[in-house]
Amino acid sequence: MEEFTSQELFRKPPTGLEDYFERMRPIVDNTILKLSKAKFREDPIAGRKYSRATSIVSSAYKRHGTLLVQALLERLRDCAHLRVWTEDDFKLSHESLEKTRVVERIEALVNTHLPYGDRQRSIRVDMFVLDEHRNSLNAYSIKRGNGSYDGGKRRSILTELIRTQMLLKSYANSLDIDPVCVNAHIIFYYGVMSLTPPFAIDGGDLDKHFSFPVREAIELVNDYFATMLRNLIEE
Repeated sequence: MEEFTSQELFRKPPTGLEDYFERMRPIVDNTILKLSKAKFREDPIAGRKYSRATSIVSSAYKRHGTLLVQALLERLRDCAHLRVWTEDDFKLSHESLEKTRVVERIEALVNTHLPYGDRQRSIRVDMFVLDEHRNSLNAYSIKRGNGSYDGGKRRSILTELIRTQMLLKSYANSLDIDPVCVNAHIIFYYGVMSLTPPFAIDGGDLDKHFSFPVREAIELVNDYFATMLRNLIEE
């Protein structure tokens, strides 16, 4: 891939974000490289040019969600009092499933704490944030939030979120962490929220939520990705 040196493409990172951008840049470059190698089927109506562009953009939407997760994780690692990690195998227990089945309004379960360890199924938690100043542990699912879900999908998302919430305290204890408060959230980065606060967080509120500037850094990565994506499509 060509170096990102063109004056037309390059936007110098703001002061204080140079190291962050250099950490994120290879991740974006690798994503663009994979998009450039993706195979596509030519549509007889669209033709080769537009079939290729459609295929690239469709795949880019999916990969952008992963980039958002990585961009936020990496930025929060710059905050000295936050510990940040991802969990690929967070266990949702049989008991947590039964609780959400028998309670009519599952929002009522947010203050219920269940033991962690039993596995009915596992999920990926995009981000855990332990705030050592507040002695809190939060779990986050991160979505682009540029489109809405239907009622069934919203119910599924809320159920999974509440199950995570109920197990979060015990999960923390299993890591020898004893937080005063625990919360599970979904971040809808572009603001189309399929749940309501406090479960849902608008991407525009991230700086306030974390009491740390993250939005400018993420937008720097987004701008770079968008620029490189357009460059790829126009090749």
